[in-house]
Amino acid sequence: DMKVPMAPCQGAAMTRRYGWTVAFGKEDVGCAIAAHTYGWERADEQAAVEFLTFMNYAADETAAKRVLKGFRQLDAGDDLVVIYSPLERTQIEPDVILVYVNPAQLMRLIHGKTHGAGDPIDSSFSGRAASCTEGAIGALQDKACKVVVPGNGDRVWAGCQDHEMVMAIPAEELPGVVEGLEKTHQRGIRYPIPTYRNYAPEVALTLPLADIFRPGATTAFKK
Repeated sequence: DMKVPMAPCQGAAMTRRYGWTVAFGKEDVGCAIAAHTYGWERADEQAAVEFLTFMNYAADETAAKRVLKGFRQLDAGDDLVVIYSPLERTQIEPDVILVYVNPAQLMRLIHGKTHGAGDPIDSSFSGRAASCTEGAIGALQDKACKVVVPGNGDRVWAGCQDHEMVMAIPAEELPGVVEGLEKTHQRGIRYPIPTYRNYAPEVALTLPLADIFRPGATTAFKK
């Protein structure tokens, strides 16, 4: 329908900014990394290594091979379809929920996830293939929440902003995250952050307050 091949992260951006439902099949994808990690078109290893070194994503061939090996990969066949849909009105039962937040909101989501069992969240960060692979595929395969630092593609093609991060939540984990948010909220761990204000500010003055506010008085502050 869009008449152009696109990166899956662009579909995520259309969903969260326009409220659209966007589907990606093999013929729709214009991102080589996503085509590789989702299994639509496995890249020739040498070609991928040459790309990673040419772009200086990796210092040499050895490093490039380690980068390639570190990518999460789906093996669902090349007829796989990936669908992005707005959570508040989707008609498709999701496998993974991607929540775009600022760092303080991400902290609260982590509180929500860790409230039940107490275990920390394990994630990996490469700056590449982030929301689509480290996030969506990682959460799907591990059946666990993932913290995502948006990659270069997320920023260049999908318009992800400097203040944004992502949490990828497997659908079955969402009720527990919401419950954890509610429970911690009850005790005052909230967003917006309720910063502490009940204290006397320390201002070093050379004059008594009565003299400072005397008409014509000159106030001198210690350096």
